[in-house]
Amino acid sequence: MQSVKWLHPRQLLKIFAASSIALFLLGFSNSFSIAEYRDREVETHLPVTPQFVPLFYSLEKYAQNTVSGGPGKDGIPAIDTPRFVSAGRAESFLGPEDIVFGVVLNDEVKAYPQKILVWHEIVNDRLGHENVSVTYCPLTGTAIGFKRGETTFGVSGRLVNNNLIMYDRATDSRWPQILGTAVSGSFKGKSLEEFRVIWTAWGRWKQRYPETEVLSENTGYIRNYQRDPYGSYHPLGGYYAEGSPPLFPVLHRDRRFDPKAVVLGARTRDGVVAFKKNSLRAKKIMEGTLSGKQYIAFYDPVLDTGYIYKNPERKLFVYENGQYTNADGKWEAGDLPLEKVNAFDAMWFAWAAFYPETDAYE
Repeated sequence: MQSVKWLHPRQLLKIFAASSIALFLLGFSNSFSIAEYRDREVETHLPVTPQFVPLFYSLEKYAQNTVSGGPGKDGIPAIDTPRFVSAGRAESFLGPEDIVFGVVLNDEVKAYPQKILVWHEIVNDRLGHENVSVTYCPLTGTAIGFKRGETTFGVSGRLVNNNLIMYDRATDSRWPQILGTAVSGSFKGKSLEEFRVIWTAWGRWKQRYPETEVLSENTGYIRNYQRDPYGSYHPLGGYYAEGSPPLFPVLHRDRRFDPKAVVLGARTRDGVVAFKKNSLRAKKIMEGTLSGKQYIAFYDPVLDTGYIYKNPERKLFVYENGQYTNADGKWEAGDLPLEKVNAFDAMWFAWAAFYPETDAYE
């Protein structure tokens, strides 16, 4: 029998449920000068920037409110030597409704199955000329990409607001995934460079990108990649179901939406905005305002995802037959002639816990 330190959080959930889960589940003070920052960046080869993500709480409060997720540091092993197969070979272990996290970067196209990342949470990979980490937190339903330079990321075993806290293996700084900003360690107060990861279904991704490579089940670890220890997305059940509570405490609760409702969120220098994903599916176009500036979300019917753009001139668009049109032409949802901001899906409870003052639209 495996020792507890090797149990994945999804395995722990089943144990908790069988043995009274309730009993178990009962800024910027270390900043660098510019010279120090550059020296540190060269020393660790980690591409970071001064913190740009809005923070509602101090870095110290985030650090002080971390909890153990069960397994210790690296108890959930990141994939450091990923292997990939063709779309055709991936058909042997992926069904059309299986969730994948899709990335298009540096002229490469890859898909990372949720059923694999649920057991590993981080894949340290390379896309084109760049080293990257594709990350997934099952407890908050968030998939985010980060550029990692010459270091790699691992799973710390700690959580804040139920969200994965990563650590970089160069300095052991701690990075909550949703923040993308270090809350402790040498890089405290610095933010990672991000890239878009698309949450979609395998059948949709394969149709749009038939040339895609797919993360292989041959990870070097013995795991049952056909079983999700937390529940199911098709049909929706277990931990993922609407109405089910978060597993661990959060810093803030917000009742505007169901805790497990999915929102498409973006963090900008103007503030934080979230669009309820089911509403975006229905309306196709949704608008919001941050600091007097308009942000606009478009639904992509091919990939069942959304994109958020700045729209300072308040241009008008109309949805027609899967495309968006105005007087200047026609575009796909991901290629509008506007400035795109990085956005990602998240469970509402987690988004609101990190960003209590978020603007939210449905």
